Amino acid sequence: MTRITPSLAFSAALVALALNAAPSHAQQARSFVSGLGSDSNAPNCVRTAPCRTFQVAHDNTLANGEISVLDGGSYGSVTITKNISIINDGVGEAGALVSGGATGITINAGATDAVTLRGLTIKGIGFGGGNGILFHTGRSLALENCVIRNMTGTSPLGIGVVFEAATTTSYAVTNTTVTDNQNWGIIVAPLGGSGIVVSAVLNGVSLYNNQFGFAINGSNASNTSLVTATITNSVAGNNMSGFVAASSSGQASTSILLTNSVAAGNGVGLDAEGGFPARILVGGSTLTSNNTNLVILNGAGVFTWGNNYQAFNLTTNAFTPPAVPLQ
Repeated sequence: MTRITPSLAFSAALVALALNAAPSHAQQARSFVSGLGSDSNAPNCVRTAPCRTFQVAHDNTLANGEISVLDGGSYGSVTITKNISIINDGVGEAGALVSGGATGITINAGATDAVTLRGLTIKGIGFGGGNGILFHTGRSLALENCVIRNMTGTSPLGIGVVFEAATTTSYAVTNTTVTDNQNWGIIVAPLGGSGIVVSAVLNGVSLYNNQFGFAINGSNASNTSLVTATITNSVAGNNMSGFVAASSSGQASTSILLTNSVAAGNGVGLDAEGGFPARILVGGSTLTSNNTNLVILNGAGVFTWGNNYQAFNLTTNAFTPPAVPLQ
């Protein structure tokens, strides 16, 4: 009878365990999606066998990872719950079609999670309406080279981008077009929050044919909170109101710093309302062909550096005095 030494027996046992182990469900740092892919390729959405939808790719990608788009297509709605990027670097129109009261991309990430979305198109197709992007929780969102359009429905639907986090949060929107939405194009409106700072930075953003182009609203956050937007090189055209800062007496302070930008063909170019917590400061910008250049309600303020251009507005109202001196 052959005797098996203890070391050989141990090695044999390891081999047997390896052969009988269930297949691992490892995630990768980078996943791929394709219009020709299949979600049955999960959990390994690799370049040569990509997945079909953003949601399956997201669920099988490690935190701090990335989803890369291989070709144009509609990749379905997705709820993001981690630090992740979804990237389309010019392979064709890629994103999500929205209907039935749904949201194209919902962000319910952790308090330290940063999310990046680049090169995506999110389009409403009617049939019950919906919203484009809803940022509910997370540390930050960077939105680059995107198009959000044609969202329909009665509020709270029909909005291109909604930022409603009730914690200190930052948003950056760059080279992005938000157009033909039934209600807001982009709105920053924290739902609650005490002592928070919410900041949005927009550069090269186009806001056309929405009810409101861009708005910040501090009415639902406490008076110890601050909601700000810095906007440059951007255009609001053919909206009911172009750029809006709103709040309520005793609620969060809101302010927009607007430079090198254009408000053209709107019902109202600049709109500040809701008491002194709401302010707009504008410089080096053009207000033209609006029904009214600006509206100031309930003690709010629209201030100027005195270096703006105004022409062809049907009504031209005065900025809040005094003019801010150039530095």
